[in-house]
Amino acid sequence: MTVIDIVKETGLKHVAIIMDGNRRWAKEKNLPSAIGHKKGVEALKSTLRACNDFGIKYLTVYAFSTENWNRKQEEVDFLMNLVAVTLSNELDEMHNENVQIHFIGDLSRLSESLQNILRNAVEKTKNNTGVVLQIALNYGARDEITNAVKCIINSGIRAVDITPNTVSEFLYTKGVPDPDMLVRTGGEQRISNYLLWQIAYSEIVIKDEFWPDFDKNLLGECVEEFGKRHRRYGK
Repeated sequence: MTVIDIVKETGLKHVAIIMDGNRRWAKEKNLPSAIGHKKGVEALKSTLRACNDFGIKYLTVYAFSTENWNRKQEEVDFLMNLVAVTLSNELDEMHNENVQIHFIGDLSRLSESLQNILRNAVEKTKNNTGVVLQIALNYGARDEITNAVKCIINSGIRAVDITPNTVSEFLYTKGVPDPDMLVRTGGEQRISNYLLWQIAYSEIVIKDEFWPDFDKNLLGECVEEFGKRHRRYGK
């Protein structure tokens, strides 16, 4: 059975990825961390195209967490600039490939110039019908859930009327189905404050390869592993 067949048979729609290992990849090769991050962008482009080839509708990637602000200022500045430059340089190509771009997280902490770039990307691609790419920037699941609670309270919804669906409607990912599969590269076996609500029943696949080495073949291996799982949803 091909990867495309597995996607169709299992109904796999949404893959979420913790793109881990850029710095470790660079360190192993005695290269600056910046090179690892740049290679990580190439891996994302490859993975996005692979999702399109396999028929996977949604891809959500963890680009910058609420905790990443604690890194050295030089690296934080580089990462923010990398996001800005990548979107500016790649937007037309992604638009031509019919990608629809979303951003999740507290974007208010980002610079105004970067926020403008993000808004432009969302606006330009909003009518595209291909793969939906969600990029998590200044994202943390605890922060997301806390924000949802505040919004629910401010909306005036009575406590007795709150259901799990209510909470989902106030999350950053509103309108997007929960991930079927969560992939983490780099071998670490933890969730790292990522989509805690949404991955309640996701199948988790850990790959030892660092993110810069991730490609269509490795995504295919993840899908094949997903195809072997029996999703019981607590039953």
